[in-house]
Amino acid sequence: MKLEDIYQFFENPPPTYLCQELAVCYILHILLEGESYGTELIQKLENEYPTYRLSDTVLYSAIKFLEDQKAITGYWKKLEGRGRPRRMYQVSPEWLSSAQDLARLWQEYIQRRTN
Repeated sequence: MKLEDIYQFFENPPPTYLCQELAVCYILHILLEGESYGTELIQKLENEYPTYRLSDTVLYSAIKFLEDQKAITGYWKKLEGRGRPRRMYQVSPEWLSSAQDLARLWQEYIQRRTN
């Protein structure tokens, strides 16, 4: 390590990877806007919040948690211009209120980190 590496770190910090708790809130935040699939959830995070990343492992463990809680449902859908069908996810109607509360936690977290 060199002194300039320290300055470089703070000028261009590495991305922050979401933990499962944040991933759950982020996923619900996106799914409240409409259905989505795994790869798209990762791409949206990187596009909308460039300093954050979501690993496949954390993403799919968060999705499994949400499915086990009956918070989201998944189904297969063939998307135009895509090869194989994608597993689409959407918020369960009975979970709408709880999903909004958890999505709000994501928004508050992001606002605190950017202020």
